[in-house]
Amino acid sequence: MAQTPHTIGNPLSWAAQQLSAAGSHVSAATRELGTDHAHTPRRVRTMAMSDISDSLRAGWEDFKACRSDVLFIVLIYPVMGLLLMGMAFHQALLPLLFPMAAGFAIIGPMAAIGLYEMSRKREMGLEATWRDAFAVLGSPAFGAMLVMGLYLVALFCAWMLTAHFIHLVTMGPATQQSMGAFLSEVFNTTGGWWMIVLGCGVGFVFALVALAVSVVSFQLLLHRHVGAPVAVMTSVHVLQKNPKVVLCWGAVIAVMLVLGSLPLLLGLMVVLPLLGHASWHFYRRAVA
Repeated sequence: MAQTPHTIGNPLSWAAQQLSAAGSHVSAATRELGTDHAHTPRRVRTMAMSDISDSLRAGWEDFKACRSDVLFIVLIYPVMGLLLMGMAFHQALLPLLFPMAAGFAIIGPMAAIGLYEMSRKREMGLEATWRDAFAVLGSPAFGAMLVMGLYLVALFCAWMLTAHFIHLVTMGPATQQSMGAFLSEVFNTTGGWWMIVLGCGVGFVFALVALAVSVVSFQLLLHRHVGAPVAVMTSVHVLQKNPKVVLCWGAVIAVMLVLGSLPLLLGLMVVLPLLGHASWHFYRRAVA
């Protein structure tokens, strides 16, 4: 039987409706947090480097079919614009601009859950729409995903505080009057280079922790009837069994985020949804 097509006139009002509907799933979501119907991690496959390129190609096909870039224009870019305006009017925040952009990779898996659902629907041979992206809010697994998301937000905040401390230790509390002055001090002083070295080293540790616990956890919560502990353990096991592939996947994400950020963040309009869709296909190749 043919289904009546659905459209969303206002994504924000639709999100509000989904939040309201999610109330009926509160008890199921609570059970989902720690009650694991499979007490051991899901079976993890042995991956090959070709899985990375295959995932990106499949993600690109989803991107073209779903036009999920529009979703990011409507929901993400206004937030990014406000953040950049804040940076422009508060020069003391300039040292945190790069850590904030780099830290987006930490919370990225949480922000992409709607894209995972759209890719899942397309994999099933169904048409994927914005409705599917917001329908995740009503999923019984949303409670577990919310807890995972709060953990990643806490990790992001810890990274920002650490980056601020590194700046204070290496370059002192003095503020620069412009982006040009700040960059000049970073690249032309010993303190600036120490900040780069320490920041990249510590940032790698934060990124590795985030990658280990979330490389497939949100996708697994969405796809299978498991709780958060099993999802995290499975994600860690994917890294343990395929360290080279997973680390390369993390490097691909980092490089694409940097390249997408260069032209005034405009490239992120394509990079963010592409990586979201590709992450679903990476999960499907990693977990049985």
